[in-house]
Amino acid sequence: EKTIYSDEYLVVIQLLKELRKAAGLTQIQMADKLSQTQSLYSKYERGEIRLDVIQLRTITSILGLTLTEFSEKLEQRLTGQSTRQPNGDGRPPEAPSSAID
Repeated sequence: EKTIYSDEYLVVIQLLKELRKAAGLTQIQMADKLSQTQSLYSKYERGEIRLDVIQLRTITSILGLTLTEFSEKLEQRLTGQSTRQPNGDGRPPEAPSSAID
């Protein structure tokens, strides 16, 4: 099946679906909260309709996340990183020193 969406967008919709399920919500419940039909919401999760940033913000809010928190989770997925705090104090890890200093 041909799609106009990138692999990155597929990660977006996969993450949204996982977060919806983790929140204990069905597609019908999400659609009700968005004042939409289940059929329309299902098209978001299948990638048939692309979400804009305002729709994404509304959905993440329903899921109990800010758009920033969702973006951080998305970025971790896209880069394969997990949240790291090796300094133990919440600061990001120090950058390695360059050999050419």
